[in-house]
Amino acid sequence: MKKYAKYGLLAAAFLVGLSGYSQNRQLDNFRSPDKNGINVFEAPKDSVLTFDGVKVRVGGSSTLQFQALNHENSGAVELIPIGDNFNLATANLDLDVALAKGVRMHLRTYLSSRHHPEPYVKGGYFQVDNLDFISPGFLEDAMKYLTIKVGHMENNYGDTHFRRSDNSQAMHNPFVGNLIMDAFTTEVGGEVYYRKNGFIGMFGLSNGKLNQAVSNPETTGASILAKLGYDGQINEDLRLRITGSMYSTGKSSRVYLYSADRAGSRYYLVMEDTEARASSNFRSGRYNPGFDNEITAFMINPFVKYKGLEFFGTFETASGKTDAETSNRNATQLAGELIYRFGNNENFYLATRYNTVTSDDPSGSEVTIDRFQLGGGVFLTKNILAKIEYVNQQYDGYDTTSIFHEGQFNGLLLEAVISF
Repeated sequence: MKKYAKYGLLAAAFLVGLSGYSQNRQLDNFRSPDKNGINVFEAPKDSVLTFDGVKVRVGGSSTLQFQALNHENSGAVELIPIGDNFNLATANLDLDVALAKGVRMHLRTYLSSRHHPEPYVKGGYFQVDNLDFISPGFLEDAMKYLTIKVGHMENNYGDTHFRRSDNSQAMHNPFVGNLIMDAFTTEVGGEVYYRKNGFIGMFGLSNGKLNQAVSNPETTGASILAKLGYDGQINEDLRLRITGSMYSTGKSSRVYLYSADRAGSRYYLVMEDTEARASSNFRSGRYNPGFDNEITAFMINPFVKYKGLEFFGTFETASGKTDAETSNRNATQLAGELIYRFGNNENFYLATRYNTVTSDDPSGSEVTIDRFQLGGGVFLTKNILAKIEYVNQQYDGYDTTSIFHEGQFNGLLLEAVISF
C-alpha cells in the first residue's frame, strides 16, 4: 500500500502543478534541464528578477539504455553471465517553484531507478537570491552577489556533479557513464555563494549524513565544503573556468561521498558475482576507497571551450580512514574529457574521456583502475538526445582471490534521453 500511496502523492503533486498554477518554462536563477543547460554549472545569478506570483514548473526526464558489454577476470570468483539487452528505463520528476522575488524551491523525485524501481525523493533545496520578502531593498547591494541555498540537497563539491548523469537526468553528460570515483552526496546543510566579475566563492556546512536520524549523536560531526574559482567569457570564442573544491569531515558514522548515488551505475552487473542483482549490486563499475569515518577530499576542475571544442578535466585527491584503522589511506583520480560539438546549433558532438584511479585499497593492496570512453551524440530537439558510447575498463593490483583480479569489461551502450 505504501508504494501505491507514493504514486498517489506524485500524481496529486503533478495535477496541482498543472491546474493550480501557470507553467513557467524558465524561472529566475535557474539551470535549464534541456540542451540549454549544457556547460552551465551553478545556477546563474540573474540580473533581472521577473517574479509576479507563485509559479510551479513541472519537469522531468526519462532515459533508456541498450547495453552490449562483456566482462572477464582471472576466474578466482565466477562472474555473472551478462548479455545484450535493454536496462531498466529510469525517470525523474522535478518540481521547481518560484515562491517570491528571487526565492525558489527545487524538489527531485526518482520515479524509477536501478536501485529503487519504486519512487522516492532524492532531495531538494530552498534558494535565495533576493531578500525583498523580508523588507523591500533589504541588503540589496550585498544580494547582487550573494546566493544562499539550504536543504537536504546535492552538495556542491567539485564540478563533475554538474556534468554527471543523475538517474534519468543525463542531458548534460556527454557520456553514458559517470566517473569511476563518482563524487556525489545529498546531505542536510547550507551553502553561501559570492559571485562577482567571473569570480566565485562558496562556503558550506552539512550534517555529514546521507540517511537522516537523531540517534547516535556522538558518531557524526559537521562536514565542511568550500569552492573557489573563476568562470569567464574571455572573448566571443573562448570561455575559461577553473575551480578548486574541498569536502572534509573529521567524524562520521558513515561517509558516503563516493557511494551516495542510490540511483545506480549505468554499467549494469559488470564485474559482479553470480548472486548479484541489478538493484542490490547497483554500483557496478565504480570504486569507493572506503574512507568510512574520516575524509578530506580536494578536486580541481579546469574547463575550456573554444568555439566547438571543449576540454574538461578532473584532478582529485582524497585521504581518510575507518574508525578501525590507525592511519590514513589515500586515493587519487585523474580524468580528461575532449568534446567537439558541431553542426547547426552544435546539435552533434564527438567525445572521448580517459579516467584513472590509484588507491590504497581497504584490502591492503595498491590498486589501479583505468577507463577509456569514446562516444558521440545527436540532439534531435533541445529536449531529446541520443548517445552512443564504447567503454573499456581494466583493473590492476588486486589480490588473486579478488573478483577484480585481471578484471576488465568493455563494449557498447546506446542511450536515449528525454528531459524537459
